Amino acid sequence: MRIDLHTHSSASDGTDTPAQLMREAAAAGLDVVALTDHDAMSGWAEAQQAADEVGITLVPGLEVSTKLEHRGVHLLGYLPDPSYPPLLAELDKILSGRSSRTPGIVAALRQSGVDITEEDVRRESGGSVAAGRPHVADALVRLGLVADRTTAFAEFLNPGRPGYVNRYATPLEEMIPLIVAAGGVPVIAHPWGRRGMTVLDAAALASLKDLGLAGIEVDHQDHPPELRERLRAIAADLDLIVTGSSDHHGLGKIDHDLGVNTTDPEQYERLLSLAARSLGG
Repeated sequence: MRIDLHTHSSASDGTDTPAQLMREAAAAGLDVVALTDHDAMSGWAEAQQAADEVGITLVPGLEVSTKLEHRGVHLLGYLPDPSYPPLLAELDKILSGRSSRTPGIVAALRQSGVDITEEDVRRESGGSVAAGRPHVADALVRLGLVADRTTAFAEFLNPGRPGYVNRYATPLEEMIPLIVAAGGVPVIAHPWGRRGMTVLDAAALASLKDLGLAGIEVDHQDHPPELRERLRAIAADLDLIVTGSSDHHGLGKIDHDLGVNTTDPEQYERLLSLAARSLGG
């Protein structure tokens, strides 16, 4: 069984519609795929219909923007109740912050001499619930100013670069219990990618487990082999679920092909068991 527990569609910053993503997952030989759009659950219904048609299992999820000690941390939440009011209210705050940041990014880029407009960004955001930095990056690519998203972030959009603008993100210590309260299973995405190991050491992960953290994404393209082994050892010590995934964004990310990393079936069953237990509780 091949299981990929982290993918994105055009409902956030992927380039494939939810239905296209499911069809591509089946073509890639996946048996189980999680749709985990940023701060959004709007792609679930379309993805479920397509998953049923092509005969694969969909795990509904999302990837929430959070902060720990003023550093961004992405939290994957699997199988939460999509109608849980406190979760919906917090996602609205996050999406509002994402949308309101875009004009500021465009203004900052223009001030630094980059010829880009808000309309350029809107053309790229398509069916997304909120425009964000990836859509600004796509606009920069389309305008011929950079070769790809990775370069756009490195030159213009990452912290310290001319187009970076801060935005609201939920404290991680608050979002983990919120996902649990919604019946979901919280797993930290690529914890040691993007300098995350400066705040997500073993002690921090142990404290987060006390708040309800269920697992960590170990096998991810942002983690070289030596980091994966260290993270796997921490997960074993803390009895955390270990996941692996592609973090696929369609054409939005290179080297993140569907199924490039996968989750062990036993770990997947642990995740499902936690979700069922939460639902029963």
